[in-house]
Amino acid sequence: MYKIVKALVISLVFLIILGFVFWKLFGNCQFGNCRFKQTISKIETVKETIIPKPTKILETGIPDYFLNKTTFVPQAPEKNWDQPWQDACEEAAILTVHYYFENITPDTKTLLDDYKTLFSQSSTHDINLAQMSQIASDLYNYDSKIIDNPDTDTIERYLSQGHILIVPANGKTLYQENKYFKNGGPLYHNIVILGYDHTKQKFIVHDVGTQFGAYFKYSYNLLMKSIHDFPTSGIKADIDQGPKRILVLLK
Repeated sequence: MYKIVKALVISLVFLIILGFVFWKLFGNCQFGNCRFKQTISKIETVKETIIPKPTKILETGIPDYFLNKTTFVPQAPEKNWDQPWQDACEEAAILTVHYYFENITPDTKTLLDDYKTLFSQSSTHDINLAQMSQIASDLYNYDSKIIDNPDTDTIERYLSQGHILIVPANGKTLYQENKYFKNGGPLYHNIVILGYDHTKQKFIVHDVGTQFGAYFKYSYNLLMKSIHDFPTSGIKADIDQGPKRILVLLK
């Protein structure tokens, strides 16, 4: 008899414990919204917010995609293409880098004042990279490096290190991929490379020469083909004889 009572007591205790556990799991369910379901929901939420895989790293040790973002500086901020604005791409390129370094987006007055200051530094509309480098040094105390005969690996490496690059180019060549240019594009032009997409073989640039130039994309092949500094002859028509080089301003 004692054994039977003992067995019943143990069974009763077990049922009480089991009932308590069941209540903890499902006792707060209301209209199907129970803790068990909430737990599943939390797990699903975590799954949905997992950070995507990092950008692929190339054999060169840099990401396959990189973009330095900065304000877009139009060559003709008031859409007036008379001189000096017609040939203000060099000044626009310098200001693009300057605003990138300073992390600012200027209002129109500030932009026009900065242009005026840059215009005062040169007696000619067309200037080459060496002259641009000197102006940036005189006005902003920037150091610089001119890279002769750059290749795409070199450009990608500088961009991935946080530099943005001033590139002199034959605008007629760029016109093949940028139909926003008027009259088939300028003979001598300057743009600023901000980033790259190695997989798609595209450079991402601020092309200051059109109002649609922000984060414009040029193919590696075309942009590399277009690179030419202002020719030593001083004649724009000789642009394809200009040396292949790019400018890195350093703060």
